[in-house]
Amino acid sequence: MGTSTAEGLPRTLRGNYAAARPDYTLPQEMADYAEADHATWRTLYARQSALLPRHAARAFREGLARLDCAGGVPDFARASTRLREATGWSLVAVPGLIPDGAFFGHLAARRFPVTNWIRRPAELDYIVEPDVFHDFFGHVPALMQPDFARFMEAYGRMGERALAIGALRPLARLYWFMVEFGLLCEDGEIRAYGAGIMSSRAELLHATIGEKPRRLRFDLWRVLRSEYFIDDLQPTYFVLDDHAELFAAAGRVPAMLEAARDAEPIPPGGAEPADVEVPLREH
Repeated sequence: MGTSTAEGLPRTLRGNYAAARPDYTLPQEMADYAEADHATWRTLYARQSALLPRHAARAFREGLARLDCAGGVPDFARASTRLREATGWSLVAVPGLIPDGAFFGHLAARRFPVTNWIRRPAELDYIVEPDVFHDFFGHVPALMQPDFARFMEAYGRMGERALAIGALRPLARLYWFMVEFGLLCEDGEIRAYGAGIMSSRAELLHATIGEKPRRLRFDLWRVLRSEYFIDDLQPTYFVLDDHAELFAAAGRVPAMLEAARDAEPIPPGGAEPADVEVPLREH
């Protein structure tokens, strides 16, 4: 639907906010994806999935397998059926980044917004804003895990409080470190599940086996105060034992938001006396 660009991508699939409903959703329109779009998906999928046995958390691998989406850009309706069966979630198509209020509202209703356009071949290694590969491959497999799914719903509900008291920044840090760049320790190994890690080859290797970053034991108060880089590999990650730990922490967040809002932030890569590092296992 719509006029094709010089790169062959229909305009309706790249940031067409004019077509969106008041809640910023719009139809996915599977017929609008060209074969080149599906080929881009398959290339990205094959490259990332080859790394998963060694570097991805078990729940992520299992969730991705259940979604069965290796063949091309996934159909959100089909994926939603599988998500609802597993955790009661569904997917909604959006044109790109959406306002905080709308985003929180979707999460609180167990709807995950997924960008409906895919990057161009020249953007395989880096893209400025999230596309369908980042949003779907990176985020959706973890939503098949019940504790993580419950955390995401709780996160959406936290948004209303954060908006009311001007505390979006600490809440954004929680999302960044535990949804986009979260790690687990499984059987003594560092494994990734965060979407920003899972959709990037460089970040996945850096986060799980790189020698430079610090991997800290999850500490909610530390996370709420920790700043991060948006355009570089992360110098610090936080490691959970499992997603049940993250969901349990969600209940403490609302009472901590004001203090976190007013606290001195910790710069990216900064150290605190109470930091507990999680070492890599030697092989």
